[in-house]
Amino acid sequence: MIHPPIGRVLSKTNSRFALVVLAARRARQINAYFNQLGEGLGGYVPPQVHSMSRKPLSIAFEEIDNDKVVIDTEE
Repeated sequence: MIHPPIGRVLSKTNSRFALVVLAARRARQINAYFNQLGEGLGGYVPPQVHSMSRKPLSIAFEEIDNDKVVIDTEE
């Protein structure tokens, strides 16, 4: 089973495309954070949820589900 359920995460955004873009962007940030840990630079935001998953995309979906990452709809 996928955790969190895709239907619940999809309800946090207004379209599937927006969800994919948001999750991919955040997953890249999480991956970059883990890659720069030993360098001591601190240029990226660490994961905002405690997750048992080790995959950046799964962590990104959990952050979206917990409203830690949201889409800025103001333009």
